[in-house]
Amino acid sequence: MTDTVIRVEDQIATVINVFDVDPAKQQELVEILKEGAEKVFKGRPGFISVNLLASADGTRVVNYAQWRSPDDVKATLADPEAQIYAKKAGEIAKASPHPYRVVATYHA
Repeated sequence: MTDTVIRVEDQIATVINVFDVDPAKQQELVEILKEGAEKVFKGRPGFISVNLLASADGTRVVNYAQWRSPDDVKATLADPEAQIYAKKAGEIAKASPHPYRVVATYHA
């Protein structure tokens, strides 16, 4: 699997990180997260996908990431290169990352 697919039966690790950010800094944060995804996360073992969403009011950015396992997430977060991007993002926004599991999906 290389695309973001959300299914209850999948046993993947999902991390959703909600960043609270000053609207004047939202685009800067998006660029930091995009660069980190391109330069670090995409090359990490177990990486499936990263999806970035920017709120219309400019006050939040959501990073929805999927990994093959929780161990892949832990290893990535311990990577010094990943920590550089986390520090850059943390300098301009307040992050709130949490692991999640899919419990239901509904479609038209």
